Amino acid sequence: MAVATGIREAVASIKAHNIKGHIININSTAGHTVVDFPNAGFYPASKFAVTALTESVRLEINREKLPIKITSLSPGYVETDIVKVAFSEVSGNNNWDKITVKGLHARDIADAALYVLSTPEHVNVKELTVMLQGSPV
Repeated sequence: MAVATGIREAVASIKAHNIKGHIININSTAGHTVVDFPNAGFYPASKFAVTALTESVRLEINREKLPIKITSLSPGYVETDIVKVAFSEVSGNNNWDKITVKGLHARDIADAALYVLSTPEHVNVKELTVMLQGSPV
């Protein structure tokens, strides 16, 4: 799993350089509740794994008293190219511009990550869920 490798390498680098660090794992609301979407069975399973891995590593970091924060950043629906492809494949419809469901933008997730990084040293945001106002997912 790429997330596990990223965490391992980040922790090793932070330790090797004797610095403070912050790991942000980009997760999904699908890592907290299973959504009914055709052919998406493995997606929530992989995101639940990110949730569990992030929390397990947070506990290990705390136990070892390492100067590392770790956050699971869980966006709801984000308008990305991969979502457009999935929509087209599932619906057989390539009229993406006519879809009425709108989502977050990549900039919204970047802003959320900057918020997490801006917290005081003694504060660790262990989970941040970001959703479009009024959106069920």
